[in-house]
Amino acid sequence: MNGLIGKKIGMTSIYDKAGRNVACTVIEAGPCVVTQVKTDDTDGYTSFQLSFGEAKAKNTPKPLIGHFAKANTGPKRKVVEFRDFNIVQKSLGDVLTVSDVFNEGDKVHAVGITKGKGFQGVVKRHGFHGVGGQTHGQHNRLRAPGSIGASSFPSKVFKGMRMAGRDGGDRVKVKNLEVVKVLPEQNLMLIKGAIPGHKGAYVIIEKK
Repeated sequence: MNGLIGKKIGMTSIYDKAGRNVACTVIEAGPCVVTQVKTDDTDGYTSFQLSFGEAKAKNTPKPLIGHFAKANTGPKRKVVEFRDFNIVQKSLGDVLTVSDVFNEGDKVHAVGITKGKGFQGVVKRHGFHGVGGQTHGQHNRLRAPGSIGASSFPSKVFKGMRMAGRDGGDRVKVKNLEVVKVLPEQNLMLIKGAIPGHKGAYVIIEKK
């Protein structure tokens, strides 16, 4: 699947041909360096390993420094493998830009890590409504989870019970988003809708 590694810049809005205001996410997609090429003969399948984002050599393990040196590039922050890349043939060390992969009107999938919310209660984490009114002594139960299990039988709490806990920080894929605009000079692309992650987060954009 074709794709690139990108960085989430933020959100904006543009007007489409019908004059409607469309909310878009701005992604800095590439330039990505091909740091490994896998083939059927050597690995049993075909793929490109792409790297994006500059990293400091002192923060990069020595084996990775040698790995990047084979592609005649410096240390990178993000490395992702894309299987069955079916665009113009590239070799080790080549650079892929946003215009090489994406065009306006393409449908894409976006993969990112959602914003971490920390430890949250059941109302925010699962959408519980609480007990409702404040009558009959229910003055402090508005955001409480309520009963979570039986006493004598089964004498345990079932796995998967929705309770308070750590929220966010999950790997999420949002499918079938539309590329509204491509700006090859700035390596930017505008994607209709929201993409998981905070500003500055790395995302994977896969062409459908």
